[in-house]
Amino acid sequence: MSLEIFSPAFASGTAIPVRYTCAGEDISPPLGWSNVPADAKSLALICEDPDAPGGTFYHWGVYDIPANLTSLAEGDGTASMPKAAKATRNSFGSAGFRGPCPPKGHGIHHYHFRLFALAVPSLAVGRSAGCRELLDALRPHIVSSAELVGTFAR
Repeated sequence: MSLEIFSPAFASGTAIPVRYTCAGEDISPPLGWSNVPADAKSLALICEDPDAPGGTFYHWGVYDIPANLTSLAEGDGTASMPKAAKATRNSFGSAGFRGPCPPKGHGIHHYHFRLFALAVPSLAVGRSAGCRELLDALRPHIVSSAELVGTFAR
């Protein structure tokens, strides 16, 4: 079976509830996953919006998530992080989660929550790094990946 990522808050391909956006409480949605490969030593997560007018906009980057962890609770990317996990800077310039916030009238944007199972227990990514640097660091170590896509428009 392949790695899977899901959210109890929304199904893949459907609208992300306002609560998790800049029009609501701007907190990270609950996420869960299953079928982590046995050879995975850590996990990483990226949330990105490829529909942004200036190119891909990153809303969240988390790495060094313990491979035995099976979920992130609502708000884990906003107020706290699971033990050992670290956050990179998002495109807003802050660490942690910032919710969907497309320009008003720009139409529906697609938010890709990409989970990566990695063959290393830790990545050498500095605290000031952004999501692009995280992607560069994790690419050589990917064992498996999965994606959950939510939509939002203002």
